[in-house]
Amino acid sequence: MAASEPREFPGILRHAETIERPRLAVNWVRSATICGHEFLLLANGATRRRVAGALDAVWETFRPEAVVSTGFCGAVSPELAIADIIVATEVAWEGRRFPALPVTGARAHRGLVRTLDHIAASRAERALLCAAGAMAVEMEAAEAAERAQSHGLPFYCIKTVTDLADETLENDYNGALRGDGHFDTIVLLSGALRHPLTRIPELFRLRERCVRAARTLGDFFADCRF
Repeated sequence: MAASEPREFPGILRHAETIERPRLAVNWVRSATICGHEFLLLANGATRRRVAGALDAVWETFRPEAVVSTGFCGAVSPELAIADIIVATEVAWEGRRFPALPVTGARAHRGLVRTLDHIAASRAERALLCAAGAMAVEMEAAEAAERAQSHGLPFYCIKTVTDLADETLENDYNGALRGDGHFDTIVLLSGALRHPLTRIPELFRLRERCVRAARTLGDFFADCRF
């Protein structure tokens, strides 16, 4: 399972029967047994380059039977609510599309997930993505899909929503994204303090949504079947 941040995994780990910390060249990694299956959970930062580095670092050691791109995403379709689950039917990046396999046994939305090299911060940009057929947007899944395809492995993309299609993000998350795939909290806080009435409440709101979404994601994985 590949995500961008450790905070995307607490809900999943809540259902783990065993948890270990293997020593691998990835920013954050855990191995866990969940519902009788062994998973390697990776968080190496946002962007396609960061997830590629994480997967390349573990191929020989873990030898996976499948690849799952998971974590948070932004809604593009107005039908999606906070903490809704999306099981991708396809993942798209620029002119390429990668098929994603379904899972069964739990309620979820299904559709196209679009990978971008930046955060789709505006309501207008999300509307354009929706008009082009996307349901949700994120920054890593297409690279995970390409890596899975190159190794002949099944690929799944399961995401949960942390911001809505009709919202425009007030904080400059793109400007705060560092080369290591993590957000510079000093940059975010400095910007928020210059516009405290809109940007500080958004940071608190996003934190609460991420906690809720991570919990829902974990419950989904506990109930679904690959």
